[in-house]
Amino acid sequence: MSTENKLDSQVTVKPWWQQHGETIRIFAVALAIAIFLRAFIVEPRFIPSGSMEPTLQVGDRILVDKISQRWQEPQYGDILIFYPPATPATSDTSKAYIKRLIGVEGDRIAVKNGKVYRNGEALDESYIAEAPKYTMREVVVPKGHYWMMGDNRNHSNDSHIWGFLPKENVIGKATIRFFPFGDRLGAITTSK
Repeated sequence: MSTENKLDSQVTVKPWWQQHGETIRIFAVALAIAIFLRAFIVEPRFIPSGSMEPTLQVGDRILVDKISQRWQEPQYGDILIFYPPATPATSDTSKAYIKRLIGVEGDRIAVKNGKVYRNGEALDESYIAEAPKYTMREVVVPKGHYWMMGDNRNHSNDSHIWGFLPKENVIGKATIRFFPFGDRLGAITTSK
């Protein structure tokens, strides 16, 4: 047997996972980072309904900041993503809602004459689709809760229907619209 034939018989082929070990490690680390980011930092969301029109349109894709709420309370006007409280008016509490923060604990909220009132003062709401066509007696937001309303006041399943939102139900704050492309792309502005 020649030397060349001896060398050929000694060559062994490594299994595919050993041949691609570095690629597999890189993919695993990238996947772990992506899962961590989505679970604790930021997550993409899709807008399924018109309850936040004109601010957010059906089909918009947004990024939700999930971390800032750990050290800073949401502010009036922030657009929050949350799980609705279990009430007779909410048929599925596993689907996230998106609404604007109108009241915090201790605030008095009422709706009358086509205006939303917070602590006796009518809010200047240039961002809403149209004035509310309903009235609501004054309520006081209890400790540990928020009052949330959609910008499309007359077509929104929000606090005026199901009541107060427990703070622990908040997932995060809408921060950036990343789709569709064009003039609506970018930071989501809030109003107080």
